[in-house]
Amino acid sequence: MSGSFTDPHEPMKLSISTKLFSAVLASVLFVILSMGLATSWSFTRGFLGYLNEQALERMAPVLPRLASAYEREGSWEFLRNKPDRWFEIMRPDHTDEPTTHDLRIPSASDLTGALFRIALLDQDKKRVTGYPSIADDALLRPIEVDGKVVGWLAVTPFQSVTEAGGSRFQQYQLQTSLAMGFVSLLLAMLIAWWIARTLLDPVKRVAAATHKLAAGEYSNRVQVSSNDEVGQLARDFNQLAYTLERNEKMRREFMADVSHELRTPLSVLRGELEAIEDGVRSLDHSSMKSLQGEVGMLSKLVDDLYELSLADVGALTYRKSPCDLNELLETVVAMFQERCNAAGLKVELKLPEQSLLLEADAKRLQQLFGNLLENAVRYTDAGGLLVISASADGDDVRVSLMDSGPGVDPQQLPRLFERFYRGEASRNRASGGAGLGLAICHSIVLAHGGSLTADHSPLGGLWLSLRLPRKV
Repeated sequence: MSGSFTDPHEPMKLSISTKLFSAVLASVLFVILSMGLATSWSFTRGFLGYLNEQALERMAPVLPRLASAYEREGSWEFLRNKPDRWFEIMRPDHTDEPTTHDLRIPSASDLTGALFRIALLDQDKKRVTGYPSIADDALLRPIEVDGKVVGWLAVTPFQSVTEAGGSRFQQYQLQTSLAMGFVSLLLAMLIAWWIARTLLDPVKRVAAATHKLAAGEYSNRVQVSSNDEVGQLARDFNQLAYTLERNEKMRREFMADVSHELRTPLSVLRGELEAIEDGVRSLDHSSMKSLQGEVGMLSKLVDDLYELSLADVGALTYRKSPCDLNELLETVVAMFQERCNAAGLKVELKLPEQSLLLEADAKRLQQLFGNLLENAVRYTDAGGLLVISASADGDDVRVSLMDSGPGVDPQQLPRLFERFYRGEASRNRASGGAGLGLAICHSIVLAHGGSLTADHSPLGGLWLSLRLPRKV
């Protein structure tokens, strides 16, 4: 019986959307609670504290008047159950308050209702008159006559009054806060949902495509839906997938080409040896030459592959020293002159009068020019023309090789420097070789910090343009 088993002790994996939603929700809850606490603290310590300070200021001018009245009357009986006289004493003096058109401007303490929260207590702190609900949290100020405390002026804090008579207001405030909190939570949920849909959905698509890419599905692509960082991530993923797909295709083609190139000379060698062994063919100079040719072709292929592998890992050795480009080109052209004559090709070498000196590996450059000439001789029709020129271009030197027909298809030009790629469709070994020469040339040029490009030649064939820096 097959099936998947889930460990009950394994923690549940949360998606990135759930994590983001929870984070936004928790953040909003924290902000709401913090604002509620801050508002409550500010209201209690700030606004209510200000009201209580105003009440204490309101008590300050009343204290001497009450002391004078007590000294004159001898007791507090003249105020007991007489609110008119109490309010008359509590009323500010007309001379102490500014007037405008005979109308008194009330002080801030009167506007806050401090007058109605003040009570008079005797020396035993028993109520005489004033605010009736005096609690233990009342703010007290002593009334002194001849250095003796004869009474107390008490003001009830504003929050106590609010707690006693403002429960409806508090309930309304609580309901308003809860409603605002609910709206804020709803807004946070909508924002989290929008972020998850707008930002995280593309990320999820890239994650799913990456999982498929890791499984070997290199043809998978992600739709780019924005120009922000997420869109750039999708574009980079598509480029990565394209590169991996192309590399995989090249790897398969490389393996097929290597097996083909090795199979053909080995088959010829085996056929020749079997013919000699069966007595069909004698072991003479002709058969030995044929065998040597196949062995030489195998050796050349193996050497080229080995050199390219060294170039891939950066292990090719380059001993750079000052060398004369004119002498190198003259030497290589002289080496190929006989083959060009045999193929009916005319070679023109155009060099400047002054020597073109540069810092490079002379043996590698000789190998480079030899491969380029080998390619030209192999693919140019008999009776054609090969023009080689060199010139100075600032801090660089430029070498161009132009040959006559046949030409190269425009779609083939970018692929000429790929390994095992040959311009002709057939795999004719007599003319095509293994298709590694230009790839080796490209690696040598890159190692010297230069560039090698291919274009159509004015002569009807291929134009190879080489640029090399004089000093690397």
